[in-house]
Order: sequence, then C-alpha cells, then structure tokens
Amino acid sequence: MPGDDFQQRWNSDDARSNLLDAERLVTRKVKSIWDGFIQFALRDSVIEVALGLIIATAFTKVVNSLVSDIILPPLSLLPFMSRNLEEKFVVMRKGPHYYDGKRGYNTREQALEDGAAIWTYGSFLDEIITFFGVGFALYLIALTYQKFTKDTIIKYTAKCTFCRKEISAKARRCPMCTSWLDGREDRETTAIPAH
Repeated sequence: MPGDDFQQRWNSDDARSNLLDAERLVTRKVKSIWDGFIQFALRDSVIEVALGLIIATAFTKVVNSLVSDIILPPLSLLPFMSRNLEEKFVVMRKGPHYYDGKRGYNTREQALEDGAAIWTYGSFLDEIITFFGVGFALYLIALTYQKFTKDTIIKYTAKCTFCRKEISAKARRCPMCTSWLDGREDRETTAIPAH
C-alpha cells in the first residue's frame, strides 16, 4: 500500500533528524529577524523621531484650529470679505442652475453640486496662513527651548564673502572654500623678514 511506504519513511531516524534540523533553522531565522527588528525599532533615535512625529501631528492640529477657528473668523467680518476665507471662490464656468442675480453660488459645495468649474483661492490662502502659523509657533517654541536649555536649535547663517555659500554665522573659516573670514587674508603677510 502506498500509505505504508510513507509511514516507513516517516518513522525513519533520518526523516526525524531532517525535520528537527529544519525546525531549528526556521526558529533561528525567525529569532534573528525578530532580534534585528527589536534592535532597529527600539533604538533611541527611532523612538525620538516617532515621539517627535506624534507631538508634531498633535501640535499641527492645535495650530490649524487656532488659525481656522480663532484668527480667520474675525477676518471674515472685514467689509471686503463676505464669507469665511476658505469659502472664497471664483466661478470659472457656470453650472446649469447658476443664478445670474447678485449672489450666484453661496458655497463651494453648491457650485460643485451644480457642475460649475470654480477656482477656490480662499482655501489656498487659508492653507498658506496655516503654514505660516505653524512655522511661527514652532519658531517660538524653539526660541523658548533655546532660552531655557542654552542649547542652540536655531542656526544663524551668513554668506561667505568669497564663495557666497551659506555658512554658520559663528564660523571663522568657510568649510566650502576654506577662506578665513576674520580678515587674515586681507592683511599682507610675508615670510621675508623686514630690514
């Protein structure tokens, strides 16, 4: 019977040792992959980056709310702004139900539902204001951190007078063209002693 042949091969010591060797090899490979993953995932730099991303995401939500809920609504009260900034748009091609009176469409959604082609410049301006709000808030946080820890986060730069590359404002020598920036190269020097 064909099953008896398989049973005989399975009961042999060679088959068992081959299976045990394969099991040890698979176990060793899985353990190696797991150890490599743990060493990668739990390194200090990876944890710091992950924590920074989580904080940045939460901070971005706070600044977005500040801009869209606190700063922009008072701007919409200005005489030339008839609605919230993100609702400002220009109709480029009218839809079939466009009202030619004074108003036209009241909202972007109304225009889009009617099939109109619109240019939503208000949403773009809203995103620009949000971007600058986030950037300014991060700058203030960096200044505060720098003040309390005496650790420099904000690196001030200047242009090298010789190669015009951006370098550290504290540098005495340009790392790009190796010119001295403290005036050494402007003075006349000679190896011949004066008489």
